[in-house]
Amino acid sequence: MKSGRLRIATCALTASIAISNMYIPVSAGRVTALPSAGIDYTLGGNTSSLKDMQEESKDSSSDTTQGASNNASPSPSATASPDVTASPSASPEADSQASADAQDGEGKIIEETVTATSEKPLKEKEKELSAKREEEGFKNLVIADVNDYVNIRSIPSEEGEILGKLYDESVGTFVSESDGWYEITSGTVTGYVKAEYCVTGEEAVALAKEVGTRIATVSTTTLKVREEPGTDAVVLGLVPDADELLVTEEMGDWIKVNIEEGDGYVSADYVTLSTEFVQAESKEEEEARLAKEKADRLAAQEAAAKSRQSSSSQNAEVPTVYVSGGGSALGNDVANYACQFVGNPYVYGGSSLTNGTDCSGFVMSVYANFGVSLPHSSSADRNVGSAVDGIANAQPGDIICYSGHVGIYIGNGQIVHASTSKTGIIISNATYRSVLSVRRIF
Repeated sequence: MKSGRLRIATCALTASIAISNMYIPVSAGRVTALPSAGIDYTLGGNTSSLKDMQEESKDSSSDTTQGASNNASPSPSATASPDVTASPSASPEADSQASADAQDGEGKIIEETVTATSEKPLKEKEKELSAKREEEGFKNLVIADVNDYVNIRSIPSEEGEILGKLYDESVGTFVSESDGWYEITSGTVTGYVKAEYCVTGEEAVALAKEVGTRIATVSTTTLKVREEPGTDAVVLGLVPDADELLVTEEMGDWIKVNIEEGDGYVSADYVTLSTEFVQAESKEEEEARLAKEKADRLAAQEAAAKSRQSSSSQNAEVPTVYVSGGGSALGNDVANYACQFVGNPYVYGGSSLTNGTDCSGFVMSVYANFGVSLPHSSSADRNVGSAVDGIANAQPGDIICYSGHVGIYIGNGQIVHASTSKTGIIISNATYRSVLSVRRIF
């Protein structure tokens, strides 16, 4: 029986270590909207392998087994089967001592197994290992620290051909250093940037944690966001599959995220964590992006013009008090049209501007009136149209994207959006929470 319990204890220890899997805590920091192409450099949060942990498991199991063997009865027959008694030649005192030692060994094994199979110490240890590995990875980043962007050139000289742009707070991977230039790979571009405009090594570690955005991507049909970390806690809100949430804290089995209703907690089992950085944009990619944005803008304007001709009555008596004079005529029309639905209900998963809609359904349905097809997803809206460099440059009609939420900018620092089931469609300050990106259709 002792041998059986030993094998069970050892297996429990190994299994506990093998299935343990945690993500690293990286606080979300500054978010940049550039480049417009929306190219992301993603570092998976689960960067550590279990190899080291498994090797430690083998060492620990070996040590535990050896300790148990030292305490076992010396008789080969006794160790072969739990039904075989001790050798008759052994003295009563020896039998008594061996039994006591074996019991002590059993107790020690059980105690060590309980400690080892407790999830907390294993997860804490793995988090430490993961954090160290990610920090080492950050040292190999090259991060632009400029007002706008730094050119990526074909050779380590200002005479080199410009291959692309590394925007402020964007990252590349360090390749080599030559006479004050860093050779980097970022996105589809490999070339040289002036070292004086970038940071790498130890300096990159702290900056990476600031500029990187920690994202939790929903991996289930409908994810419940709770007020507290626990399955018994009140549900704060619901988030659909594939939506991306801004992570504010990682707490083992629970992740603290930000949604429209406020800060809440989601189970780590139903999200995939990653760290997003913006990468470089090649010269060809920039040209293609600008051409596509221009074509999309013209197409949207034509569709909107046709839509207005066929449904001009829908825009009658639309309030204009909220909209500033800036921006395009069509952008202002979008903002004005959206404002007439203030006060109508919020319905999760809905898209009716009168009978109930959620945030992305609201934006989708408003733009559908102007002949523009948008996805019914707040995270997907982060990639529509063209990028705008921050909320300070937003114009009426622009789409304002938040963590798990989206709205329409109407000017004067305000948005109109389908907020929550309690408030319905309302007008709020655009900066009432952190803005992830601003997108422009018109």
